[in-house]
Amino acid sequence: MTADPGTPTATYRLQLQPAFPFAAAERAVPYLASLGVSHLHLSPVLEAVPGSTHGYDVVDHSTVRAELGGVEGLRALARTARAHGLGLIVDIVPNHMAAPAPERLNGPLWEVLRDGPTSAYARWFDIDWQAQGGKVLLPVLGGPLGEEWERLRIEDGVLRYYDHAFPLRPGTEGLPLAELLDAQWYRLGWWRLARTELNYRRFFTISELIAVRVEDPEVFDTTHATLLELMRDGVVDGLRIDHPDGLADPEGYLRRLDRAVRAATGETRDGAGEDGRWTASEGGGGRWTASEGGGGRWTASGGEGGRWTASGGGGGRWTVVEKILARDERLPATWPVAGTTGYDALHHIDGLFVDPDGLAKLTALYRDFTAPPADLGGDWPATVRRAAREVVTHELAAEVARLTRIASRICAADPRLRDHAPWALRTAIRELLVRLPVYRPYASVGGPPATDADAVMLGSAAADAREAFTVEQEARVVGVVRDAALGRLGDGPDHRDFCARFAQTAAALRAKSVEDNAFYRYTPLLSAAEVGGDPGRPAVAPEEFHAFAARRSRDWPATGTVLSTHDTKRSADARARLAALTECPYWWGRMVAELTRSAPAHDPQLAWTAWQTALALGHGEAGRLVPAVLKGVREAGLRTTWTEQNAAYEQEVTAFLEAGPCAADPSVWAAIGAELDGPARANALGAALLHLTMPGVPDLYMGTEHLYTALVDPDNRRPPALGGEPTDGPSAEKLLLTRAALSLRREHPEWFGPGSTYTPLLASGPSAEHCVAFLRTDSTDSTDGTHGGAVTVVTRLSRRLAEAGGWGVTRLPLPPGRWRDLLSGRTAEGSAPLDELLSGLPVALLVRS
Repeated sequence: MTADPGTPTATYRLQLQPAFPFAAAERAVPYLASLGVSHLHLSPVLEAVPGSTHGYDVVDHSTVRAELGGVEGLRALARTARAHGLGLIVDIVPNHMAAPAPERLNGPLWEVLRDGPTSAYARWFDIDWQAQGGKVLLPVLGGPLGEEWERLRIEDGVLRYYDHAFPLRPGTEGLPLAELLDAQWYRLGWWRLARTELNYRRFFTISELIAVRVEDPEVFDTTHATLLELMRDGVVDGLRIDHPDGLADPEGYLRRLDRAVRAATGETRDGAGEDGRWTASEGGGGRWTASEGGGGRWTASGGEGGRWTASGGGGGRWTVVEKILARDERLPATWPVAGTTGYDALHHIDGLFVDPDGLAKLTALYRDFTAPPADLGGDWPATVRRAAREVVTHELAAEVARLTRIASRICAADPRLRDHAPWALRTAIRELLVRLPVYRPYASVGGPPATDADAVMLGSAAADAREAFTVEQEARVVGVVRDAALGRLGDGPDHRDFCARFAQTAAALRAKSVEDNAFYRYTPLLSAAEVGGDPGRPAVAPEEFHAFAARRSRDWPATGTVLSTHDTKRSADARARLAALTECPYWWGRMVAELTRSAPAHDPQLAWTAWQTALALGHGEAGRLVPAVLKGVREAGLRTTWTEQNAAYEQEVTAFLEAGPCAADPSVWAAIGAELDGPARANALGAALLHLTMPGVPDLYMGTEHLYTALVDPDNRRPPALGGEPTDGPSAEKLLLTRAALSLRREHPEWFGPGSTYTPLLASGPSAEHCVAFLRTDSTDSTDGTHGGAVTVVTRLSRRLAEAGGWGVTRLPLPPGRWRDLLSGRTAEGSAPLDELLSGLPVALLVRS
């Protein structure tokens, strides 16, 4: 039975690259179909920079990537997938393109560099032509221009510099080099100028990725034409939207995309005006529904959330967004999507396996051992605030300068807002940005007003930001910037630009300061420093998890869930090993002290982090451990950075790793395994079963059906070795669990997808807190699963459980009937003793016998 034909039951993420092209994915289809997934989830497929291992550096939206097999390779993969009952979900990148070398690879950018603001493609890119004397700054030189002068040459009608090749403005070919450079629409500059002088928007702080103005209808149409053709032809069935928070108007983009997909696939849509805008229905909510033939239905429910479902037989286009939500943040209810990619689920699953008392002890040991200053890794909020100040002042100085220029024009144009000096506006912008606890607010000029939550958030940030000013009258500028960010000051071009750009800069700041900096400075428990996580408060109580899952079931039943992705700092099974440290903090404190006595480190914070990284991996393989730790110390920016590398310190890091974790005696790993393998097994299997059976659509990252320990990219983007049948151990147990859960989802989507229910089941007895259980069933059935359903049972904090004497008399009251565990074959009914139900495995997946 299929409850919603357009909603996947489960997806499997494949990270495509030249070493793993469409043909390799096609060969893996029979195996992946046998796992029980319904769709393959492909990384970006459009033409990218040659050799790219990720595909997010698109250079041509009109072509499927040749290195992967081109459009014929993709169509062949789709045909083979269809023959095995699988569809395709594709990752798309609307926010940016590559600024590659040679530049000709990006045709639209090439024309802009040649023809300037009069180019037909000038509207494509988010360039501030009012800055840099009307030129585009290209920060590509290895040093100041004078030092690189001799390396510039004119050859074959282009300006060359190493691998770079720049077009020449027509009529300038014969000029002397100095005059020729001055005559171009671009300015070649030292790469260090990007921080302060850059005049195009980029992806975060990566100057090699230039932002695309997808909000322009013509740009949208051109950049999405190939994608829409693939959807029209039935090659692509659904979409993952990369980084929507980088867009000027995320909701506007998603609505335009929804209309375009429906037009391309021949679906119709009711509930929208001629311009396709979402319209409110009676009672304050809103909805759109596809007419008879199918499509989808999206409903805003009570202001709390949204709902997307495919309706009978028409085949909706399932779409999720890579939106990173803070712990208490909600996805905007008016977005016409199925939900997020699932990092919010990752945080709630991981948190169940963190012992809050043990974490407090572990953190105290970390502070004693490493002695970091509060704002450099000793205290989470202080560390985040300092990192944000560093990033907004340095890496994002150019973005803040652009906001300041726009704010100055807004104030100059309104007599009531004049006399706010640029330094005051710049200070207010910075102070507001560093205080935002989420990626960005959602406000617009001329559109729906900001939500109450965003207004309160910016109001609170503004109240605190006033402290940066000593003169009360000067502090009033904070209110001006707050109102501009909320779209309250007017509806002119500068008002719209500031409102959108403030939010875009906030997203870049959050990503760089938290995920790419503070996560690497505050390291008592590395598994807590994960995308969408909160290292200051990572533990999640069972009641909080149940509330989260019930809310998802009600508001976003087809949203995504993930545990491992190409962007996670560590894979789920690596994090499962680390989480076990919160159950034995004093053992870890003794262990790391002993290990560093035998292999001393000049930097105790490095030693703590490096040994946890090796523990997560499960061994000290230098080829994987050294690059990951070096990346971490550069991201942390305490002794070395990506742009100011301290070669001597990095040599110390490498030497310590090679003498310590990489050279550890087998007895060390045996001792670590004796302490952690049991709890890590329970954590890994428990997290996997929760992921596969909680509300939402689970996305499995390649290889994670087995035990899979990986570190930060590029370690987690290695070409997969799919298949294999382990006969025993945790890897075999995880494969058994994965197949059982995926098969159940495929056979009974009505128990898990839109229209299903989620009911917590509460154990009773002295060890009840160690059990997380719930019932999934069809909403047309009674909530006790009288006529069907599945029961998930998971053990949490298993070491603490063992230390307390085990399950003892703790029981789990099951819904009426006799239930069979798909993993062990064991049966149970009534009030089931957990010591019997979980005697072989720490998890159970029950169906009515």
